[in-house]
Amino acid sequence: MFDGLKDKLGRFREDVEETAEESAAEATGEEPPADEQGAEPADPETTAEGQSETEAEAEPRAKPGAEAGAGGETEAEAGAEAEAEAEPDDGDTGFGRKARSLIRGRVVLEEEDLEEPLWDLQMALLESDVEMSVAEEILDGVREKLVGETKVLTQRTGNLVTDALREALLEVISVGQFDFEERVAQAEKPLVIIFTGVNGVGKTTSIAKLARYLEERGYSSVLANGDTYRAGANEQIREHAEALGKKLIAHEQGGDPAAVLYDGVEYARANDIDVVLGDTAGRLHTSNDLMAQLEKIDRVVDPDMTLFVDESVAGQDAVRRAKEFDDAAEIDGTILTKADADSQGGAAISIAAVTGKPILFLGTGQGYDDLARFDPEELVEDLVGE
Repeated sequence: MFDGLKDKLGRFREDVEETAEESAAEATGEEPPADEQGAEPADPETTAEGQSETEAEAEPRAKPGAEAGAGGETEAEAGAEAEAEAEPDDGDTGFGRKARSLIRGRVVLEEEDLEEPLWDLQMALLESDVEMSVAEEILDGVREKLVGETKVLTQRTGNLVTDALREALLEVISVGQFDFEERVAQAEKPLVIIFTGVNGVGKTTSIAKLARYLEERGYSSVLANGDTYRAGANEQIREHAEALGKKLIAHEQGGDPAAVLYDGVEYARANDIDVVLGDTAGRLHTSNDLMAQLEKIDRVVDPDMTLFVDESVAGQDAVRRAKEFDDAAEIDGTILTKADADSQGGAAISIAAVTGKPILFLGTGQGYDDLARFDPEELVEDLVGE
């Protein structure tokens, strides 16, 4: 899932690492050390006198008379550092800072080191259908966390980049996140959940999956078909209800959707059912009559949650529709279907940041059990973890 995006983030990490190594090599006039090229430095073995082998080997090479000062520096090192600090500093990211850091065995990541990799990252995010403003927010977060960052020469730059990507991605993906199960547990029963979105994105199947999800956690549910507009809608949801052993509340095609959902709530109250799962007709935000139906449902039923459903593979189209639906009839969260078939991940990265409302579930297959809670930290770790 989202393998294409994962590969692009990995390439960004490699690009920054390579650029930082080249910058350090140019500043020192030397080739980057072997462990800068990807290998973790081995811990030096300690001699009987408590010195590492590296320290023990380095001692005889010290120049005669170059005694260590109070800070552990030799006179030569102290003199070199003083000379570097005497160099004119062209600002907080100038030569002086880089020179002083190199003498201390460190390297500074500068704006110019990141310019080309960040441009490539922006293009990669846009190619993965990440919404423009969200891509820019991610870039700003990465830039803020990396520019001016110092690292010891034996520390992998890739680790710093991974941490920066992890934080920047979490900031945009975790917007509005809440614990769905906790909200269900604490809600006065029956809890009423309405599903909305365009036609053909798996809305009715997602209702059936959520009914199974709730049942596995000890909650009873009734299905109510408020999609009285589409021919065959009753038959489709009835098949799911029968397969799951759930009661279905439905009226004839052309009936009042708000009346159907109201009857579903009344049935749940009379039969101690925990959750009402209400389908609605697929619509565009520009369908004035259908949007008016949603407004009437809000007045008559007063749902506890309205969930927007769309396909993960729809990318920026899904992001745009989520924003439009939220503007027209406020949503509380999103279910993205077909996430298992999505290599790009743009919708999963962008929707929460654009709407301010979280992704709650991912559809990961055709079966009733193929509904996964959306965990931002788990997703980010999968995208950037090495």
